[in-house]
Amino acid sequence: MPVDQQMDWRSNKILNFIGGELVEPVGGRYFDNIEPATGQPFALIPDSDEQDLERAVSAARAAFPGWRDTSPTQRAQIMNRLADLIEARMDEFIAAESRDNGKPESLAAAVDIPRGAANFRAFANMAEKFGGERFEKEQSSSYVLRTPIGVVSTISPWNLPLLLFTWKLAPALAAGNCVIAKPSEVTPMTAYMLSTLVNEAGFPPGVLNVIHGAGAKIGAAITAHPDIPAISFTGGTATGLAIYQAAAPNLKKVSLELGGKNPTIVFDDADFDIAVAGAKNAAFANQGQICLCGSRLFVHESIYDRFKQAFLEQVGDITIGDPQQTDTQHGAMVSEDHMEKVLSYIELAQQEGGTLLAGGQRRRLAGRCREGYFIEPTVFENLPSDCRTNQEEIFGPVVSLIPFSSEQQVLEMANSTSYGLAASVWTQDQQRAKRMAEKIDSGIVWINCWNLRDLDTPFGGMKKSGLGREGTWDAMHFFTQQKTVTTPKEQ
Repeated sequence: MPVDQQMDWRSNKILNFIGGELVEPVGGRYFDNIEPATGQPFALIPDSDEQDLERAVSAARAAFPGWRDTSPTQRAQIMNRLADLIEARMDEFIAAESRDNGKPESLAAAVDIPRGAANFRAFANMAEKFGGERFEKEQSSSYVLRTPIGVVSTISPWNLPLLLFTWKLAPALAAGNCVIAKPSEVTPMTAYMLSTLVNEAGFPPGVLNVIHGAGAKIGAAITAHPDIPAISFTGGTATGLAIYQAAAPNLKKVSLELGGKNPTIVFDDADFDIAVAGAKNAAFANQGQICLCGSRLFVHESIYDRFKQAFLEQVGDITIGDPQQTDTQHGAMVSEDHMEKVLSYIELAQQEGGTLLAGGQRRRLAGRCREGYFIEPTVFENLPSDCRTNQEEIFGPVVSLIPFSSEQQVLEMANSTSYGLAASVWTQDQQRAKRMAEKIDSGIVWINCWNLRDLDTPFGGMKKSGLGREGTWDAMHFFTQQKTVTTPKEQ
């Protein structure tokens, strides 16, 4: 890289946001932010440490009494203004999300950035509705107060950066807490951009603080800090377990939305064309980098061959390319390390006897993306349901086709993993759909659809897919404490 270009990108520094100010890390250390589509650095990320965290905790503690006592209506107004500011800069956020993550700009425009603004609006509305229950008995009258916890932390992942960053921030703020938010160090840009709008929206200094840095360093410090009594985390199961263990000595309140190895189940009476398209989308949306992706595709044996042919035709039509191009449907993997991890699972699947039906290679593009981290949409068959490929979360564009003969057989295979986040079932038999929904070990079951989200509904998984639930009501419950007030009735 020419020296002038190197100096140019190194001047593009992401900053922490603490106490209402954009600040450099106390230690003055940074590391590179890499654009996945090109493999080249384009910004510097703060390498924050405990000193930065202490500043943020102090700012949040000082701001908490005022924010706690701010009326829900005022909080809602400020949050809606922040949503307005995101929408006013929609194109900038879309371009930054795509560059930072490797996903197509079209996907960021359709999902990530609009949902970022929508999350603030949803919880702004909830701030004005939220309250406690009332209980009337013969001898007593009771009601429940829900009060903010205080200083809380959110730790969000790299796959849907702004969407999940705001999905955690918004309920914490709406409930009256002050927040120390840590976005993924892999995709920090839109969280940084959001922090530059916080003062303009009207948040008092210290209410929202954003700290950037490595999970093993600043993330671990957040988890262990005695003055942060609640943490909401989305990410990998191994990291979630580490957070859970570190939080235990201080009895922290913890919400964990973790990994998945989700089944897509297609019965012989499904609407064939809709099921094929739905299964393809479930397998390869966001390059398979969504915890909800259906990476195990179970198809009834009577339609298996026909379905496989139609599915492979649609997979072959997926356009892989520069995320900036309007016709690109499949962008880059988020990092070189993650690309190598996914490629290692593709190799493992072949070692386990899988038949490669499509993809399986790193895709080399011409032009500016020639060094980018692209992997072809990959399809295997002839892998047993209990092999590692079908049991472990790959988090990439890899799907395994598996035939089944009966409801009981597919239920056993679907429930055989240590995960239980989401499932989709494709059938026109309503009684069968009901039976499957009741018996699948998943926190979410979609019938004849995939990733159709209602923000009010509980979101989360079973087994190693997590602990607790998100969604407007559930998240507001998590970020508040209950206090029961009882008075006697006159006799």
